[in-house]
Amino acid sequence: MQRLHAYPDIRAMFRRLPIASATGILAALAVAVFRHGMYLLEWLFLSNDSCSLVNAAAALSPWRRALTPALGGLAAGLLLWGWQRLNAQRPHAPTDYMEALETEDGQFDYGSSLIKSLASLLVVASGSAIGREGAMILLAALAASVFARRFTPKSEWKLWIACGAAAGMASAYHAPLAGSLFIAEILFGTLMLASLGPVVIAAVVALLTTRLLSPGANTLYDVHLSGLLSAVDYTLIVGMGVLAGLCGPLLMGLMAFSHGLFLRLKLSPPWQLALGGLIVGLLSLLTPKVWGNGYSVVQTFLHSPPLLSVIAGVFICKLLAVLASSGSGAPGGVFTPTLFVGMATGMVLAQVFALWFPGAETAILLGLAGMATLLAATTHAPIMSALMVCEMTGQYFLLPGLLVACVIASVLSRTLRHDSVYGHHAAEGREVDVMR
Repeated sequence: MQRLHAYPDIRAMFRRLPIASATGILAALAVAVFRHGMYLLEWLFLSNDSCSLVNAAAALSPWRRALTPALGGLAAGLLLWGWQRLNAQRPHAPTDYMEALETEDGQFDYGSSLIKSLASLLVVASGSAIGREGAMILLAALAASVFARRFTPKSEWKLWIACGAAAGMASAYHAPLAGSLFIAEILFGTLMLASLGPVVIAAVVALLTTRLLSPGANTLYDVHLSGLLSAVDYTLIVGMGVLAGLCGPLLMGLMAFSHGLFLRLKLSPPWQLALGGLIVGLLSLLTPKVWGNGYSVVQTFLHSPPLLSVIAGVFICKLLAVLASSGSGAPGGVFTPTLFVGMATGMVLAQVFALWFPGAETAILLGLAGMATLLAATTHAPIMSALMVCEMTGQYFLLPGLLVACVIASVLSRTLRHDSVYGHHAAEGREVDVMR
């Protein structure tokens, strides 16, 4: 087992406190820069100031709705391809924080990582069904790395990259504890308990800074449940865990299959990303809800669960859009899209049981359980997944049931498919020379 750093003495612990706080502030600023950059591009190119890509798509004419994601993908692909050609002869350092943590001293290719983040900004702002949080976390880790190289010893550089990534997730999802556990669970074997203190501090400070920069709701999603769970509710949550354990490997298999289809076309990166964007654009003609990472749709459905036909239709279109965006190599994450797919799966299950367990609360409950359990099934991080949904919604009374369901989903998924979604994306990065 690797260690980021030996267990520190009291002086080292006090020295790390202000550094962790500074890392949290820098991470929150990096996330805010990306978020406002995305809003600026939406305003410039889509004439949209609602901060919702779904609203932007609904307001566009059909031909613009179909072509905008394709043009965004083409622009991002040209940017990645041009940078690749320009730097083909020089040695390459990692462009991802997980890869950087696997190196001896946490090396980063800063230029390539910034270009990758800019490309992600282009595809996200143009409506591709890919997560924006991946680039946010990468920028937070980059900011932490730059700061660490200037003010900390080399032996601690990887620790501060981990702190930056956790703080970025805390800022993006309003979930500091889940952000800390994300680093601990996903990177198990490289993070010791002694290193978790600075990670938690950085994550909490990042969340506090985010709330100062953007005052408003304390949680990411506004959810209202009664706060009482019956034995039937616990049974349904555990059942959702079993279903997610089966669906997680299926989702990752579909992503791999989609990526393989794009590779067989043997297109250059610009045309490959443009094709993925075009597919999203054409699907948006059926429903504008396929644009973006799915956040606004999740919020709408959690407020008022729709009928089965609506959920099923949006679910199929959104799933195809996510597969097209991810398979084409669009830079970004699949974290938030996975939350949407899990929520939709849970609500479909709730509709199936509606004859025996009627009421909107059952649909919301299973929607939240689906978010947590499918996340656990694809990341193999059950504690982080359960805690993240509780932090994002403020529904902490769900934690005991979600923990059990997430463990079941994770174990079942790992049994059926050994690698997680992060291992899947790492393999894709080795197969195709496109910076993801």
